[in-house]
Amino acid sequence: MSRKYFFFDIDGTLTNLETRQLIPSALKTIECLQKAGHFVAIASGRAYYKTKDVARQAHIHNVVCNGGAGIVLDDKMVKNEPLDKEKALALLNEANQLDLGTLVAFDDSIDVFMNDERFIKQVGLRQEPTRYYFDPNKSYAEVKDIYKIYLAINQEDEDKLTLKDSLGHVRFGDGYLTYQHDKKDQGIKDMLKIVGGKDEDVFVFGDAENDMVMFRDEWYKVALKSHATGNELLRSKADYVSDYAENDGIYKACKKLGFID
Repeated sequence: MSRKYFFFDIDGTLTNLETRQLIPSALKTIECLQKAGHFVAIASGRAYYKTKDVARQAHIHNVVCNGGAGIVLDDKMVKNEPLDKEKALALLNEANQLDLGTLVAFDDSIDVFMNDERFIKQVGLRQEPTRYYFDPNKSYAEVKDIYKIYLAINQEDEDKLTLKDSLGHVRFGDGYLTYQHDKKDQGIKDMLKIVGGKDEDVFVFGDAENDMVMFRDEWYKVALKSHATGNELLRSKADYVSDYAENDGIYKACKKLGFID
Protein backbone atom coordinates (compact mmCIF):
# COMPACT_ATOMS: atom_id res chain seq x y z
CA MET A 1 0.00 0.00 0.00
CA SER A 2 1.31 3.48 -0.86
CA ARG A 3 2.13 5.82 2.00
CA LYS A 4 -0.85 7.69 3.42
CA TYR A 5 -0.93 10.79 5.61
CA PHE A 6 -3.15 10.76 8.70
CA PHE A 7 -4.02 13.89 10.68
CA PHE A 8 -5.89 13.53 13.98
CA ASP A 9 -7.64 16.14 16.12
CA ILE A 10 -7.11 15.67 19.88
CA ASP A 11 -10.20 16.32 22.02
CA GLY A 12 -13.03 13.90 21.22
CA THR A 13 -10.92 12.18 18.56
CA LEU A 14 -7.69 10.85 20.03
CA THR A 15 -8.99 11.41 23.55
CA ASN A 16 -12.21 10.96 25.44
CA LEU A 17 -13.94 14.34 25.44
CA GLU A 18 -14.96 14.03 29.10
CA THR A 19 -11.93 12.39 30.72
CA ARG A 20 -9.29 13.90 28.38
CA GLN A 21 -7.60 10.49 28.40
CA LEU A 22 -6.04 8.94 25.30
CA ILE A 23 -8.15 6.12 23.84
CA PRO A 24 -6.15 2.85 24.08
CA SER A 25 -7.43 1.53 20.74
CA ALA A 26 -6.41 4.82 19.09
CA LEU A 27 -2.85 4.32 20.35
CA LYS A 28 -2.77 0.76 18.99
CA THR A 29 -4.12 2.01 15.66
CA ILE A 30 -1.46 4.73 15.45
CA GLU A 31 1.26 2.18 16.13
CA CYS A 32 -0.12 -0.05 13.35
CA LEU A 33 -0.27 2.82 10.89
CA GLN A 34 3.30 3.87 11.64
CA LYS A 35 4.55 0.30 11.45
CA ALA A 36 2.99 0.05 7.99
CA GLY A 37 5.00 3.11 6.94
CA HIS A 38 2.25 5.71 7.00
CA PHE A 39 2.77 9.30 8.16
CA VAL A 40 0.85 10.17 11.33
CA ALA A 41 0.38 13.65 12.80
CA ILE A 42 -1.77 15.61 15.22
CA ALA A 43 -3.68 18.61 13.83
CA SER A 44 -4.73 20.93 16.63
CA GLY A 45 -5.64 24.50 17.37
CA ARG A 46 -3.65 24.23 20.61
CA ALA A 47 -0.27 25.83 21.12
CA TYR A 48 2.54 23.28 20.98
CA TYR A 49 3.23 23.43 24.73
CA LYS A 50 -0.37 22.22 25.24
CA THR A 51 -0.03 19.51 22.58
CA LYS A 52 3.33 17.88 23.21
CA ASP A 53 2.24 15.70 26.17
CA VAL A 54 -0.59 14.14 24.17
CA ALA A 55 1.75 13.65 21.22
CA ARG A 56 4.26 11.91 23.49
CA GLN A 57 1.61 9.65 25.01
CA ALA A 58 0.30 8.79 21.53
CA HIS A 59 3.82 8.15 20.19
CA ILE A 60 3.24 10.81 17.51
CA HIS A 61 6.25 12.91 16.49
CA ASN A 62 4.64 15.24 13.96
CA VAL A 63 2.23 18.02 14.91
CA VAL A 64 0.28 20.78 13.20
CA CYS A 65 -0.43 23.16 16.08
CA ASN A 66 -1.24 26.78 16.93
CA GLY A 67 -4.28 26.56 14.68
CA GLY A 68 -2.14 25.58 11.68
CA ALA A 69 0.56 28.23 12.18
CA GLY A 70 2.94 25.82 13.93
CA ILE A 71 4.62 22.77 12.43
CA VAL A 72 6.58 20.16 14.38
CA LEU A 73 8.46 17.41 12.55
CA ASP A 74 10.26 14.61 14.38
CA ASP A 75 9.58 16.45 17.67
CA LYS A 76 11.28 19.64 16.45
CA MET A 77 9.47 22.94 15.88
CA VAL A 78 10.21 24.04 12.32
CA LYS A 79 7.67 26.87 12.10
CA ASN A 80 5.46 28.87 14.46
CA GLU A 81 3.84 31.95 12.98
CA PRO A 82 2.49 34.70 15.27
CA LEU A 83 -0.71 36.65 14.63
CA ASP A 84 -0.65 39.54 12.19
CA LYS A 85 0.84 42.25 14.43
CA GLU A 86 -0.97 45.18 12.81
CA LYS A 87 -4.38 43.50 13.06
CA ALA A 88 -3.66 42.33 16.60
CA LEU A 89 -2.75 45.84 17.77
CA ALA A 90 -5.82 47.33 16.11
CA LEU A 91 -8.03 44.82 17.90
CA LEU A 92 -6.32 45.48 21.23
CA ASN A 93 -6.74 49.22 20.74
CA GLU A 94 -10.46 48.86 20.07
CA ALA A 95 -10.80 46.64 23.15
CA ASN A 96 -9.09 49.30 25.21
CA GLN A 97 -11.47 51.96 23.91
CA LEU A 98 -14.38 49.74 24.94
CA ASP A 99 -12.82 49.26 28.39
CA LEU A 100 -12.39 45.51 27.81
CA GLY A 101 -9.61 43.64 29.56
CA THR A 102 -7.02 41.83 27.47
CA LEU A 103 -4.08 39.46 27.80
CA VAL A 104 -1.55 38.56 25.13
CA ALA A 105 0.52 35.39 24.75
CA PHE A 106 3.91 36.41 23.43
CA ASP A 107 5.45 32.96 22.94
CA ASP A 108 4.66 29.25 23.02
CA SER A 109 4.25 28.88 26.78
CA ILE A 110 1.89 29.47 29.70
CA ASP A 111 3.07 33.11 29.88
CA VAL A 112 0.73 36.03 29.17
CA PHE A 113 1.35 39.77 29.39
CA MET A 114 -1.00 42.51 30.58
CA ASN A 115 -0.48 46.23 31.06
CA ASP A 116 -3.47 46.62 33.38
CA GLU A 117 -5.63 44.32 35.52
CA ARG A 118 -8.95 44.74 33.75
CA PHE A 119 -9.04 41.18 32.35
CA ILE A 120 -8.65 39.64 35.81
CA LYS A 121 -11.17 42.05 37.32
CA GLN A 122 -13.72 41.36 34.55
CA VAL A 123 -13.17 37.63 34.07
CA GLY A 124 -10.99 36.34 36.90
CA LEU A 125 -8.02 34.03 36.52
CA ARG A 126 -8.01 31.71 33.51
CA GLN A 127 -9.07 28.13 34.21
CA GLU A 128 -5.79 26.62 33.01
CA PRO A 129 -2.13 26.97 33.99
CA THR A 130 -1.14 30.58 33.33
CA ARG A 131 1.78 32.75 34.40
CA TYR A 132 0.89 36.46 34.36
CA TYR A 133 3.35 39.25 33.56
CA PHE A 134 2.19 42.72 34.56
CA ASP A 135 3.89 45.95 33.48
CA PRO A 136 1.77 49.14 33.42
CA ASN A 137 4.58 51.02 31.68
CA LYS A 138 4.83 48.69 28.71
CA SER A 139 2.47 48.79 25.73
CA TYR A 140 1.36 45.83 23.65
CA ALA A 141 3.17 47.43 20.70
CA GLU A 142 6.45 46.73 22.51
CA VAL A 143 5.81 42.98 22.58
CA LYS A 144 7.85 41.44 19.74
CA ASP A 145 5.30 38.79 18.70
CA ILE A 146 1.67 38.15 19.62
CA TYR A 147 0.54 34.53 19.37
CA LYS A 148 -2.83 34.74 21.11
CA ILE A 149 -5.14 37.39 22.52
CA TYR A 150 -7.59 36.78 25.35
CA LEU A 151 -10.27 39.46 25.24
CA ALA A 152 -12.81 39.87 28.04
CA ILE A 153 -16.27 40.11 26.50
CA ASN A 154 -19.57 38.28 26.99
CA GLN A 155 -21.18 36.60 24.02
CA GLU A 156 -24.14 39.02 23.99
CA ASP A 157 -21.75 41.99 23.72
CA GLU A 158 -19.60 40.69 20.86
CA ASP A 159 -21.25 42.96 18.29
CA LYS A 160 -19.66 45.95 20.02
CA LEU A 161 -16.35 44.87 18.54
CA THR A 162 -16.21 46.13 14.96
CA LEU A 163 -12.90 44.26 14.50
CA LYS A 164 -14.19 41.03 16.02
CA ASP A 165 -13.66 39.04 12.82
CA SER A 166 -10.37 40.63 11.78
CA LEU A 167 -8.54 37.62 13.27
CA GLY A 168 -9.54 34.00 13.85
CA HIS A 169 -11.20 33.44 17.20
CA VAL A 170 -13.03 30.91 19.32
CA ARG A 171 -15.00 31.04 22.57
CA PHE A 172 -13.87 28.46 25.12
CA GLY A 173 -15.53 30.11 28.10
CA ASP A 174 -18.37 32.46 28.95
CA GLY A 175 -16.27 35.49 29.79
CA TYR A 176 -13.81 35.93 26.96
CA LEU A 177 -12.84 35.32 23.35
CA THR A 178 -9.55 33.68 22.40
CA TYR A 179 -7.96 35.08 19.27
CA GLN A 180 -5.72 32.58 17.51
CA HIS A 181 -5.00 31.16 14.09
CA ASP A 182 -7.78 29.09 12.52
CA LYS A 183 -6.07 27.51 9.52
CA LYS A 184 -5.35 23.89 10.34
CA ASP A 185 -5.92 23.10 6.69
CA GLN A 186 -3.10 25.41 5.63
CA GLY A 187 -0.87 23.88 8.30
CA ILE A 188 -1.55 20.44 6.83
CA LYS A 189 -0.81 21.80 3.34
CA ASP A 190 2.49 23.27 4.58
CA MET A 191 3.46 20.00 6.25
CA LEU A 192 2.63 18.00 3.12
CA LYS A 193 4.88 20.28 1.10
CA ILE A 194 7.76 19.65 3.49
CA VAL A 195 7.39 15.86 3.61
CA GLY A 196 6.36 15.37 -0.03
CA GLY A 197 2.80 14.17 0.55
CA LYS A 198 -0.08 14.42 -1.92
CA ASP A 199 -3.64 15.57 -1.29
CA GLU A 200 -5.12 12.33 -2.58
CA ASP A 201 -3.28 10.41 0.15
CA VAL A 202 -4.53 12.52 3.08
CA PHE A 203 -7.00 11.32 5.74
CA VAL A 204 -8.25 13.80 8.36
CA PHE A 205 -10.11 12.84 11.55
CA GLY A 206 -12.21 15.18 13.71
CA ASP A 207 -15.31 15.40 15.87
CA ALA A 208 -16.37 19.05 16.26
CA GLU A 209 -17.10 22.31 14.49
CA ASN A 210 -13.54 23.57 14.98
CA ASP A 211 -12.38 20.67 12.78
CA MET A 212 -14.50 21.90 9.87
CA VAL A 213 -11.60 23.91 8.47
CA MET A 214 -9.64 20.75 7.68
CA PHE A 215 -12.59 18.93 6.09
CA ARG A 216 -11.51 19.91 2.58
CA ASP A 217 -12.90 18.31 -0.56
CA GLU A 218 -9.49 17.04 -1.72
CA TRP A 219 -8.90 15.03 1.48
CA TYR A 220 -10.66 11.96 2.82
CA LYS A 221 -12.66 13.14 5.83
CA VAL A 222 -13.56 10.94 8.81
CA ALA A 223 -15.95 12.34 11.43
CA LEU A 224 -16.30 10.63 14.79
CA LYS A 225 -19.66 10.73 16.50
CA SER A 226 -19.67 13.20 19.37
CA HIS A 227 -21.79 15.49 21.49
CA ALA A 228 -19.43 18.34 20.64
CA THR A 229 -20.77 21.55 19.11
CA GLY A 230 -21.19 21.29 15.35
CA ASN A 231 -20.82 17.52 15.14
CA GLU A 232 -23.93 17.07 13.00
CA LEU A 233 -22.66 19.62 10.48
CA LEU A 234 -19.21 18.01 10.48
CA ARG A 235 -20.74 14.59 9.84
CA SER A 236 -22.64 16.00 6.87
CA LYS A 237 -19.32 16.90 5.25
CA ALA A 238 -17.59 13.62 6.06
CA ASP A 239 -16.74 10.84 3.63
CA TYR A 240 -17.14 8.37 6.47
CA VAL A 241 -18.73 8.64 9.93
CA SER A 242 -17.27 6.41 12.63
CA ASP A 243 -18.25 5.65 16.21
CA TYR A 244 -17.52 7.75 19.30
CA ALA A 245 -13.85 8.06 20.23
CA GLU A 246 -14.40 6.11 23.45
CA ASN A 247 -16.12 3.38 21.42
CA ASP A 248 -12.96 2.86 19.35
CA GLY A 249 -13.94 5.31 16.61
CA ILE A 250 -10.45 5.66 15.13
CA TYR A 251 -9.77 1.92 15.19
CA LYS A 252 -13.12 1.08 13.59
CA ALA A 253 -12.63 3.66 10.83
CA CYS A 254 -9.12 2.49 9.97
CA LYS A 255 -10.26 -1.13 9.97
CA LYS A 256 -13.22 -0.31 7.72
CA LEU A 257 -10.93 1.57 5.34
CA GLY A 258 -8.52 -1.35 5.16
CA PHE A 259 -5.58 0.05 7.11
CA ILE A 260 -5.95 -2.40 10.02
CA ASP A 261 -6.14 -6.16 9.54
